[in-house]
Amino acid sequence: MRAVVQRVAGAAVEVAGETVGEIVGEGLCVLVGATHTDTPEAATRLARKLWTLRVLDGEKSCSDVGAPLLVISQFTLYGDARKGRRPTWNAAAPGEVAEPLVAAVVSELRALGATVATGRFGAKMRVVLTNEGPFTVLLEV
Repeated sequence: MRAVVQRVAGAAVEVAGETVGEIVGEGLCVLVGATHTDTPEAATRLARKLWTLRVLDGEKSCSDVGAPLLVISQFTLYGDARKGRRPTWNAAAPGEVAEPLVAAVVSELRALGATVATGRFGAKMRVVLTNEGPFTVLLEV
């Protein structure tokens, strides 16, 4: 699994003009993608990594300060544009594989005690955020 993690001072995701997920204040906005070979164990590892990743102010983690996370599914993280001008999506898992894996990340985060907001799988979403730093990292498990 792959995640783009941004330290934010707030973030929200909208679908058709309606806010479906929002975090206020310091936290993480996480875009999550899955590939064909990912497993529920990978989802668990990613969730644990996100919860304990020391990227907040003062090298703290979400688990240290109770900061919320906004988790959004994004299959385009596995896009490949090395050839030509049009990306291919062959490495991205199909929806029936990816959706339960992203849900497993969210479920594990909540089981660890995290406050988690989400987007809506498969929907056209608009993400609004204030990147703090700016600070962005790529995680792969």
